[in-house]
Amino acid sequence: MKRMIKSMEDKYLLPSLDLVEDVFAKWDSPEEGKVVRRLVEEIRTKRFYIPELELIMVNENDEIIGYAMFSRFHIEGRYEKELLILTPVAVKTELQRQHISKDILEYGFDVAKRMGFKAILVEGNPRNYNSRGFQASYQFGIEAGPNIKLPHPDCLMIKELEKGALDEMNGFVDYSFYEALHEG
Repeated sequence: MKRMIKSMEDKYLLPSLDLVEDVFAKWDSPEEGKVVRRLVEEIRTKRFYIPELELIMVNENDEIIGYAMFSRFHIEGRYEKELLILTPVAVKTELQRQHISKDILEYGFDVAKRMGFKAILVEGNPRNYNSRGFQASYQFGIEAGPNIKLPHPDCLMIKELEKGALDEMNGFVDYSFYEALHEG
């Protein structure tokens, strides 16, 4: 099966939202699918958005089978030029466990590094991210703020793209600037 990774193009804007919503609705709930869809739509409208780092994988029929968005992020108003957040990551449900997300993420890491970013933050299941080089962020002085409810502190992770980058970063992570996460 021929697969290709590419940056977002206009023709994929809507199908990528449909994929993200579908994957999160099946994994969690229809409500969660809608929240994640709104989050992607919101990030696309903000200064944090980097079109080159909104990545998709398509199959030989040009259908989206995988998705990952890396966008600028700040901690307490700092590090926006060096730090990215990875959210969301979605793979068509019936194609999961086929290294689709792994390939997209590795591609994204390379692009991000070439663009000068130094670290990537992600929230999720450590089993899904530790093998990609992510480590618990609290080990580096980057912790979930009081409004972030994690199932476990290890679920907030960070990955260095440049050796020593995390020596200079610290603070509390806060998502309050994402309106999609506050809507009822």
